Amino acid sequence: MAESDQERTEQPTEKRLSEAREKGQIARSKELATALVLIGSAVALMLVGGELATAIALVMKTSFSLDRAEVFDPHLMLHGIGSMLLILVKPMAWIMVIILIAGLIGNTLLGGVAFSWQAAAPKFNRLSPLSGFKRMFGIQAVVELAKGIAKVLVIALAVWWIFKAKFGTMMNLSMQTLPGSIDNALHLLQWLFFLMTLSLLLIAAIDVPFQRWNHVKQLKMTKQEIKDEHKNTEGNPEIKGRIRRLQMEMTNRRMMADVPQADVVITNPTHYSVALKYDSEQAGAPIVVAKGADVIAFKIREIAQHYEIPVLESPAVTRSLYHTTKVGAQIPDGLFVAVAQILAYVFQLEQFNKGQASRPRKPSTNLPIPDELQY
Repeated sequence: MAESDQERTEQPTEKRLSEAREKGQIARSKELATALVLIGSAVALMLVGGELATAIALVMKTSFSLDRAEVFDPHLMLHGIGSMLLILVKPMAWIMVIILIAGLIGNTLLGGVAFSWQAAAPKFNRLSPLSGFKRMFGIQAVVELAKGIAKVLVIALAVWWIFKAKFGTMMNLSMQTLPGSIDNALHLLQWLFFLMTLSLLLIAAIDVPFQRWNHVKQLKMTKQEIKDEHKNTEGNPEIKGRIRRLQMEMTNRRMMADVPQADVVITNPTHYSVALKYDSEQAGAPIVVAKGADVIAFKIREIAQHYEIPVLESPAVTRSLYHTTKVGAQIPDGLFVAVAQILAYVFQLEQFNKGQASRPRKPSTNLPIPDELQY
């Protein structure tokens, strides 16, 4: 087999991607998830931080404001602890909800939502020391190391830039009085934390395209795999061709069995044959009971002659019927006049053969056919 057929140079098919997704093998970016979780945490502190600080201050004040009865009564102490926890529940719940939403978005933004039992199943091959060494010193490990170093550098540069920009403001905090200085310090810390977390988006912006590329690279296929998948999905071309031939043969046999019921067979005269039947009791349009080209056309004429069915040459009408009708369907409206003249001749010829009428004149070979039905 050619060496090029064994190289993974082909893009993964939809089936390959779908199977990988079922196994839990999808593109994920830990850097994007981490960045959004930290940004969500910073946003949560900015939105609910004031309420949380107030709740903590109230808890601290309540904790250090105990009278003698509360100190010596365990029940009152437990009640006080419960009350203090209730004070913290609301702001903490809001913070947790915001972080949870950020975590869900961060983990599903790339790759979407997917759950796989196969991915959740234990993989004992990961316990192999050899596999562990391969992961430690593989390309993926080098990439992770590079990302770790990049994160440290980016965050360090972000912290340096922020502290340089806000150094004067931080120094002025020592000149302010309580409790305003504490509020300003908390507000400053919130913004410093938010700006530092934004710096992680730079790492995520690099990691997301890399994870997409790496995911596709891992799923690339060889040309032989593409061929095998096509065979398994669509079926072997040789078997499909044989099935089509068998179906065509069965259809032709059924069609040939209907030829003896026809009233007339019109021909091209050599390439096409069309067998027509008209049921006067149903008062409908004539029906095509059989049609064919070349060998099948000759077989239709042969059966018609055997059963003494009239065979007429009308090249234009035959071509039009062959190309515009299906077996078992009525003829198009535009061919009513032409076919009616042919059937009229056939029925008059039948009467002549019975001695009940004079010999009819054959219809013209240039019967009226609309332009859109001419072939």
